[in-house]
Amino acid sequence: MNGAHDLGGMHGFEPIQPDADEPVFHAEWERRAFALTLAMGEYGAWNLDMSRFARERMEPGEYLRTSYYEHWLHGLQLLLVEKGFLSTDEIDARMRSLAAEPNAGTES
Repeated sequence: MNGAHDLGGMHGFEPIQPDADEPVFHAEWERRAFALTLAMGEYGAWNLDMSRFARERMEPGEYLRTSYYEHWLHGLQLLLVEKGFLSTDEIDARMRSLAAEPNAGTES
C-alpha cells in the first residue's frame, strides 16, 4: 500500500526519533481508545487486521493532521458503527455532550 499511513516506509522521510521520556499515553482518552479497541478484538468483534484497516481508511489529509491515538479512535468508531454496536448519531450525541461538559465521564 502507498497511503498516508505508510509515510514511514517512503523514501525521503527521516526515521522517527521518539523522545526518551515520551509517555505512552498523553491523555486518559488515548488509553481508553486503545483499550477499547483491543477489548473488542478480544471479544471477537474484530481482529487486529480489521482494526488496522479501519485506521488506514481515514482520509489522508485528516490522517496527517491527527495524532496516533486519534487514528485509533477513528478506527474504533468506524468499527463500532460497522459492527452495529453504535450508530453515528449516538457517537455524535456523546461528542456534543463531552464538548458541553469536557470532564464528564472521566471518573475512574
